[in-house]
Amino acid sequence: MSLFGTDGMRAAFGTPPLDRSTVQAVGYWFARLSMLADPPADAPAGARPLLVLGGDTRDSREEITGWLAAAVHSAGAEVRSAGVVPTPAVAFLVTELGAMGGIVISASHNPWTDNGVKLIGPDGFKVDPSVEQAIEDRVGAPAPDGAGGLREESALADRYLDHLRASLPGALPLDGLRVAIDAANGAASPHAARLFRSLGADCRVTCDRPDGRNINRDCGSTCTDRIVAFTRETGSDLGAALDGDADRAILCDHRGRICDGDVLLYVWASHLAARDLLPGRRIVATTMSNMGLERALERRGIEVLRCGIGDREVAGTMRREGVRLGGEQSGHLLDLDLATTGDGLLTAAAIAGIVAASGRSLADLASGFRRFPQVLRNVTVREKLPLDGVPGLSDAVASAERELGSSGRVLLRYSGTEPLARVMIEGPDQQQIEALSDRIARVIETELG
Repeated sequence: MSLFGTDGMRAAFGTPPLDRSTVQAVGYWFARLSMLADPPADAPAGARPLLVLGGDTRDSREEITGWLAAAVHSAGAEVRSAGVVPTPAVAFLVTELGAMGGIVISASHNPWTDNGVKLIGPDGFKVDPSVEQAIEDRVGAPAPDGAGGLREESALADRYLDHLRASLPGALPLDGLRVAIDAANGAASPHAARLFRSLGADCRVTCDRPDGRNINRDCGSTCTDRIVAFTRETGSDLGAALDGDADRAILCDHRGRICDGDVLLYVWASHLAARDLLPGRRIVATTMSNMGLERALERRGIEVLRCGIGDREVAGTMRREGVRLGGEQSGHLLDLDLATTGDGLLTAAAIAGIVAASGRSLADLASGFRRFPQVLRNVTVREKLPLDGVPGLSDAVASAERELGSSGRVLLRYSGTEPLARVMIEGPDQQQIEALSDRIARVIETELG
């Protein structure tokens, strides 16, 4: 069984790999390998043998924190816990404290019964898959057992919030703005209102009463009906729905129109480019971002670089290409001038700051974005053969691409977790792309279904 997926290690609490012995082995070997490794070139010099811990509001967090603290101490390293904080807070604190790494205890938008472990390197970025593989190779080896508590330092969360405040200019940059927040009963619950009120906003927060089991339940970025209703109910200028570990945000305007990551990238990139703050006038988005984003930014002289799915893919591409801004449709956005990982609170504050500074509504700022119609078909397959070798499939795709021309695109891929082939087509006409997706899906069903 592979321990790590695309975003760390995740499972139902108490079951492998989220059982005590595996979690402690991961913590021990992460600490040992971190002490032996040469730090990345962009990590602070002289990182000390310290790991920073933090996590969301699931009732299993405290027990896992104890497991990890004991394991890291056994490896000869120091541990500091920030308690309930967003994933990006741990990433920030690693660089702020000059630590050799950090561990986030969270399962993001998953239900409360799950939990997970995300590993942060000394540069504040999620560790490379090669580090995860090195840990996985050693997990079967003996590692000291133990258990122990750890005092949570609320001052660490305060340092993170001070960092977010400093990302916006002026004493009260959101003065006069009313902002609604859905904290998903997650990691942002103790912090969202404090942050936005300190920036001058009239902030109303819902779903900020975690009980250990209500995280993401009918709320947050995967259940946006709540923030739409709450934004209208409170008469707010904009609303933001976070996920369980607050590394992503989906916004809505005062009318209740949802602004996903594509819309937010358009607004944010346009703002930066207008102030000559977007190096190379380029951003990064994944293959799943809507083609409307490319077209809208093209009109502003901004190029969209595409990359694979996942926040680690986005961050890696941005760093290689020297790009400041990037993200995913899911609301996981990254500004490398301000953070090393996606940050829902930072995203919401940045967009609110753009609204306040411009004197325009979010609806007006987003009006230049027009989403292309999109069809996504899931086709059940008996085996996952290379798609370019499936008889007739390349011809069907090529035919569809010729019909769409430069006004659309076709994307085929397998699901990473299910026996499914995904057919995604975008284009200007809904009936046309539905017909084209049916045609391609039939070929897959005939050959692989």
